[in-house]
Amino acid sequence: MKNQVLVKRYGLGFLGAAATQEEYASLFQELEDFHGLVKREKGLHKALTSPFLPASKKQKLAQEVLEHMQVEPKISRFLLLLIENDRFELLPDLIATLPELWNKEHGVVTFEVSSVIPLSEGQKRTLQTKLEVMEKGPVALKYRQNPSLIGGLSLRKGNIVYDISLKGDLGKLKEKIIEG
Repeated sequence: MKNQVLVKRYGLGFLGAAATQEEYASLFQELEDFHGLVKREKGLHKALTSPFLPASKKQKLAQEVLEHMQVEPKISRFLLLLIENDRFELLPDLIATLPELWNKEHGVVTFEVSSVIPLSEGQKRTLQTKLEVMEKGPVALKYRQNPSLIGGLSLRKGNIVYDISLKGDLGKLKEKIIEG
């Protein structure tokens, strides 16, 4: 992440515009849609990130695209503010960070769950229920596959890692053998 302080500052500003979970989800989806369009349209991306094009022209171009997309005024103002302040390059990092910031602001603990194969819906529900009991509150789970685990799970909450994988168990066994 290029500049975590700026990403967090703009992210918290974005979250301040959303009053409810539903509004946040709608605004976030529109932000992702705009970002997807910019990624697909290389000319648009080049124009919005060009250091040679004045911010006023970038804003006018973005405003035309946003009007065509019929996005919420809050999204238009947010994106135009990024462009005006020459911070448009923060958009991918903002999109990656916003869900976690939303959860943190609303008391939801985020866990990153790594497994060798995708978990079934039943396994996901069971894991979420057990983690909510452990945390004594709501949790959000982000899933990813990691073939190097061999078997089991690895859970990450911030800087804390709960390794209940076969790879982790083998590593612990190796340490005990080395220690004697």
